[in-house]
Amino acid sequence: MTGVRSNTVDGVLRRSAGRVPERTAVIYGERAWTYAELDAAVSAAAGVLRAEGLTPGDRVASYGHNSDAYLIGFLACARAGLVHVPVNQHLVGEDLGYLITQSGSSLVLADPDLAERLPKGVRTLPLRDHDDSLLARLTTAAPLDEAGPGGQELVQLLYTSGTTALPKGAMMTHAALVHEYVSAITALELHEDDRPVHSLPLYHSAQMHVFLLPYLAVGAQNTILDAPDGDRIFDLVEAGEADSLFAPPTVWIALAGRDDFDSRDLSALRKAYYGASIMPVPVLARIQETLPGLRFFNCFGQSEIGPLATVLRPEEHEGRMDSCGRPVLFVEARVVDESGKDVPDGQPGEVVYRSPQLCEGYWDKPEETEAAFRDGWFRSGDLVVRDAEGYLTVVDRVKDVINSGGVLVASRQVEDVLYTHPAVAETAVVGLPDERWIEAVTAVVVPRGEVTEDELIAYARERLAGFKAPKRVVLADSLPRNASGKILKRELRDSLA
Repeated sequence: MTGVRSNTVDGVLRRSAGRVPERTAVIYGERAWTYAELDAAVSAAAGVLRAEGLTPGDRVASYGHNSDAYLIGFLACARAGLVHVPVNQHLVGEDLGYLITQSGSSLVLADPDLAERLPKGVRTLPLRDHDDSLLARLTTAAPLDEAGPGGQELVQLLYTSGTTALPKGAMMTHAALVHEYVSAITALELHEDDRPVHSLPLYHSAQMHVFLLPYLAVGAQNTILDAPDGDRIFDLVEAGEADSLFAPPTVWIALAGRDDFDSRDLSALRKAYYGASIMPVPVLARIQETLPGLRFFNCFGQSEIGPLATVLRPEEHEGRMDSCGRPVLFVEARVVDESGKDVPDGQPGEVVYRSPQLCEGYWDKPEETEAAFRDGWFRSGDLVVRDAEGYLTVVDRVKDVINSGGVLVASRQVEDVLYTHPAVAETAVVGLPDERWIEAVTAVVVPRGEVTEDELIAYARERLAGFKAPKRVVLADSLPRNASGKILKRELRDSLA
């Protein structure tokens, strides 16, 4: 019965291949795959991995750029019962070695230009651009032909972004991710007639699990790009080959700031998805003025929940631009205090989740798992406020709250004030060790014009209580971010301290 009823990640593709075999599934560069061809390629790639001596449950790391080969490698691991470990292609040195070692990966699927960065002695198989690559061996490989894994088996270790500590591998089962796909399809209105572009890194859970896999589940045509290339995106939209795009606000800001934004015919773009941070109201207003038919969705969550937890739909933006929306189909949320008791609406607390989308815990980290899963709920680490209608607004990460002279300050509130200054393009507020204040409120600002530290401190003091205003402002060229666009405040604290 288990095999008959199992619901797996690779099964999502298999069902679409049975339903729309001749429809184009994926386009990457000059290559295009129908659903039938992509499904066959996944079975062949699963056969290649098994021929390498891998057995169900083995971990296989993937260290590559965006490509069709990257997608096939992930789905092949799923079909072969292997546990896929996506690795940020920008990692090097100790950070890279940590993920490979901590996950216990037996093999690394690597793009040839990245393989030389891997620790010595690590076993590798090229993903593409090599005579012995996974992609090159598909035509001669014997496809895997056996009962696949069950829905409760692990399929991926999704490592957290490590904004506050060493990354932890969230253990995702097939069933958890499939539940998340259904949540994404319903909350984000994903449809088989959409033409999505996937330009953010596929090693990151947002692009892979909120968009690419759910879109394969509904049978849409998907275009994979190497990166968020504005020229290429605009060309695809004008050619009628793209009408849906996911990107963090930083990318939307860049697209809206292009000289040709108003002159290009982008009317075919219908759905705009963003996450990781709030979309600045002026940017949203400019985009909507130029493209009145474009509908914006705000996506929020974290790796441990697949990663989609809440969505703010287009019709819900009015009057609540700072909200991340309400829980999606398979997610139940509460807002609690430190003891786990519900807080009244309008008061900040930690959002906790209960959901079939949640991970099984952290790989080889029992203490961290026990701390995160308490009383039947997952502690997210996000400080939020819920209103009477159930909409959540993120106040801060619990660990980013600043202790200024014994009074807690939400860095998000200080950032919101600084963002209203016309010379502030981006900002991040952190607490730095201070003999007098315990932690000194410190703002790192990327300016868009001429401005001084004293001007910004005075501006904040006029709009905030004195203890909340920055004690120091640091002007910078950029802010460190992870793949999803989240600012790495731990790096800022370490560098400034």
